[in-house]
Amino acid sequence: MKESHLRSLVKGISWRITGTMDTIFVSYIITGKASYAFSIGAVELITKILLYYLHERAWAQIKWGWIPTDRQPKQNA
Repeated sequence: MKESHLRSLVKGISWRITGTMDTIFVSYIITGKASYAFSIGAVELITKILLYYLHERAWAQIKWGWIPTDRQPKQNA
């Protein structure tokens, strides 16, 4: 089975929301300023969604590690 471009995009967005919340939290702890934390989080959100999407699509083209799902059990003759 092959993953659709939309599925890769939605996975990237959901993961980045989680990651961006972490980045905002860490940025706030380090800077002590909410405005800096949210600015860093906003930039990071966009760039990392794009990077994740490209990474997923590249790996979708690599056949290594895939296991066929349509195998039929061998029947005794």
